[in-house]
Amino acid sequence: MCDNRGMRVERSFAFLDLCGFTRFTDLHGDGEAVIALTQFRNSVREIASIYAVRVDKWLGDGVMLVSPTRRRLVEANLAIMERVEASDLVLPLRGGMAVGPVLLLEGDDYVGSAVNLASRLCAKAAPGELLATDELTSDVPKSAEVISVGALDVSGFAQSVEVVRIQARTQIDLAAAG
Repeated sequence: MCDNRGMRVERSFAFLDLCGFTRFTDLHGDGEAVIALTQFRNSVREIASIYAVRVDKWLGDGVMLVSPTRRRLVEANLAIMERVEASDLVLPLRGGMAVGPVLLLEGDDYVGSAVNLASRLCAKAAPGELLATDELTSDVPKSAEVISVGALDVSGFAQSVEVVRIQARTQIDLAAAG
C-alpha cells in the first residue's frame, strides 16, 4: 500500500550503541573518540555489507540498521557484537532488535513501532547485551543461543513486550557468511 503517508513495508531493525562513549570522550578527548568511532563504524560497514544489511543512519556513537531479512539482521548483529568484543576497542556495545510493519516515508525514512521498539530495547540492554523481541527467536542461527528475558515494560509502549537475549555460542565465521 502506498499513499501520501508513505509505503507500508515489513522490515527488521537494529540499534547498536557504544556504551560509555560520553565519559570516554571526556576522559580521553575528541581525538581518541574519533579513533574509537572510526573503528566501530568500519566494523559495522564491513559486516553489514557481508550480510547485505543496510546502515540506515549513524547516530553519533550508535547506528540504526535495517534489513528486509530477519535472519541476516540477527547474524550481522551477532558478528558486529563479536567483532567489537574481540577488538581493542575499550567500549562495549549493546543492541536492540525488533521486526514489524512500518511506513517507508519519502523513500528513506522508517516510521513505526518496530523502529521505536528496537531503539528502546537497545537503551535497556546492558553493556555487551543484544536484546530482541521474541519474534526473532526462530531467526537465530545455531551458532547462537536465545535466553528468555520475559515481559518487559518498555517506555512508550502500552503493553509489556516479550524479550529475549541473543548471544553467540561459538565464534562466527565471516568467510562463510553472505
